[in-house]
Amino acid sequence: MILYDYCRSSAAYRVRIALNLKQLDYQQQSVNLLESAHTGTEHQKRNTQKLVPVLSDQGVQLSQSLAICEYLDEAYPESLQLVTGTPVERAKIRAFAQAIACEVHPVNNLRVLKYLVSKMGADEAQKMQWYHHWINTTFSALEQQLSQRSNNSTFCFSEEPGLAEVCLVPQVFNARRFKLDMQAYPLLNAIDQRCQELASFTSAHPAQQPDS
Repeated sequence: MILYDYCRSSAAYRVRIALNLKQLDYQQQSVNLLESAHTGTEHQKRNTQKLVPVLSDQGVQLSQSLAICEYLDEAYPESLQLVTGTPVERAKIRAFAQAIACEVHPVNNLRVLKYLVSKMGADEAQKMQWYHHWINTTFSALEQQLSQRSNNSTFCFSEEPGLAEVCLVPQVFNARRFKLDMQAYPLLNAIDQRCQELASFTSAHPAQQPDS
């Protein structure tokens, strides 16, 4: 199993956490986004979208972090499941994860920020305003969602981390990297802190990667 990733890619960070939680052995191959390695012919053969991560496993190459996480649950059901519970509970976990991976992350990722600056003429202050606006929009909704839970679980929806935390932790890392004030999100902060106490998360941290 080979994971083609980049240390500060949120999507790749998610998959590293997922692989660690499921205790699956994998090798890493860096695709340096800052050096535009993802746009080269070699990586385009792996993923026509020219994005990371790509997971190579059992003779196939898979892209899109949430699809990879679903694949890992289905292909390796004997290890910890990232999505658990009743159909309703599973839907809530997926909705939380998708709010990050499908709503806020796509408008704040590297290629969008580059486009804002290089093509739309945004300066640094405007870029940061854009970034903070979309993070706050999603984090406010997720904080409210967690405050309305019927149970006071250790993590987002249960006593073990799963897909919700796989998506949350990289997004919190990025929010802090872009100097977002996180004081308005005590529940998100608390869950992130609990995750940082687990080896599955700390070993996936961008600072711990070979290309960091």
